[in-house]
Parts: sequence; structure tokens; C-alpha cells
Amino acid sequence: MRKAAKKAPPVRKRREQQRSMDTRDTILKAALAEFADKGFDGASIRVIAERIGLMHQLITHHFKNKEILWQAVADHIFDRIRARWDERVPEGSSLSPIERVREEYRTVFNVTLEFPEFHHFMLRESRPGSPRMPWLAEKYLKPLMGRLLPQITDAQEQGDLPPGDPVLIHYMLIGMTTALSSLGADMAATSGRTPENPAVVANYWTLLEVVILNKKLYKRKV
Repeated sequence: MRKAAKKAPPVRKRREQQRSMDTRDTILKAALAEFADKGFDGASIRVIAERIGLMHQLITHHFKNKEILWQAVADHIFDRIRARWDERVPEGSSLSPIERVREEYRTVFNVTLEFPEFHHFMLRESRPGSPRMPWLAEKYLKPLMGRLLPQITDAQEQGDLPPGDPVLIHYMLIGMTTALSSLGADMAATSGRTPENPAVVANYWTLLEVVILNKKLYKRKV
């Protein structure tokens, strides 16, 4: 009888899987920077490979073409946001509406500091006529708003957010939570303050909480 083929040792297999995951994450990080710098049309898989010292063919082994790679970058960041939301504000959480709003926008704040190029990646697709914006809107942006808008409305009813269109409040909060990462170079050039400084990050978030997300300044008159 023929001997059965030997299985790869579990430890070796795990190491190979981890190396593959690490390579994939490295590619996605470099691709995020490339797409943020040059937009989809100007980005090049060959340049992405050069950024991290990999063969072009290794990137296309993981991601068959530029469109798939671009979508994978978006998946990578939005999936991280949603996973942290589910961790910090799980379904059935006893947090109040304003506490939920605070935790979920703070997650956006932290992820955009972790991936500062993401703001510019998104801005590239906010230009009129982007063929990728409908995909982004259907897969991520609308579901994201579907989660956040009811919480904003509930917080408004309790007097913890100002009255007004919840959609506009959402985009105002997105703008404020991403400002530190998107304007980091400007801030560093004019004031020496940088988003890499933990004290700056902590101070910025405290200010945002005090100004928008903390005090009951919006109680409706009965």
C-alpha cells in the first residue's frame, strides 16, 4: 500500500499562514498610501511593489488586479472600524445614546490616526463622477449611517446633541474626528503640534468631547 502523504506540521503551517497574512497587510498599507497619494487612476501596482521591496507578481498573487486591491484596502479599514465598534459597543449594550455616539466616533478618530492616509483615500473618491463611490456607499457608507443616525437622533431627543438634520451632524462629526489626521502636516508646519504626539491626541479628543459630545447644551424648551 502507498503511504499517505505526510501532513505539514501544524506549527509550520501556522507560520506560513502568518507570513501570508503579514505580507497581505504590508501590501494593503503600501497600497493605501499609493491610492491616497495618486488616486485610483494614477496608482500603480508596480510602484506599490517598489514601496515595500516585493516582486510585482507577489502582489498580483494576493490581489489579481488594481480594482480588487483598491476594494481590499477599503475592506481592510472599514472592517477594522466595524470590529472595534462591535467590541466597544456590542449589541444590547447598556450605554446611553450619547455614550454610544461618543464611543463609535472615537473609534473612527483612532482608526484614522492609525491610518492617516485613509482620509485622502476617501477624498479621492468624493470627487464628482467617481465610479467607485457607488460601491463604497452601498457596501459601507450607508450601513455605517444606518447604525449611527438612530443613535444621533436618540441623543438629540435627550438633549445631548444639537437639534438639526442627523445626517449633517454625522458628517460634521466625521469631519471633526478626521481633522487631526488629515491636517497633521498643516498643523506641524504652523505650530509644531503633530498627531504622533499622544498629548496632542488626548487634548484634541477632550476638546471635541467638551464642545460637541459631552455637555447637555441642547435641551429643548418645554
